[in-house]
Amino acid sequence: MSYILISYSIYLLLTLTLTIWVARTLFRNGKVFLIDIFHGNQELANAVNNLLLVGFYLVNIGYAVYTLTITDRIADARALVEELSVKVGAIILILGGMHFFNMLVFFKLRKKALVEKRLYPGK
Repeated sequence: MSYILISYSIYLLLTLTLTIWVARTLFRNGKVFLIDIFHGNQELANAVNNLLLVGFYLVNIGYAVYTLTITDRIADARALVEELSVKVGAIILILGGMHFFNMLVFFKLRKKALVEKRLYPGK
């Protein structure tokens, strides 16, 4: 039995599923922030949101594929689970890090937009 091929299959399935779920969640909920940041300009907010989504997919799927290689021999199911836990855990940490980075950027942009609204109320 080839545990390496099983490991690759499970790893890709899990990482792609997680990446798609997180990306869709960020895309759906981030739109509200972007509309506010861009002073109600929905067209600009949608364009930026789509660009962020594409970038998110490229970074995360690219990293998942880049780290696909398993150099250790996987002799049994236990080793398979251990290897997958390290690899999938790294992906989850990266997804979480990117989420918090996105939130930080959104909040900073929103704060700037609120200051601009106060300074230039007619805009």
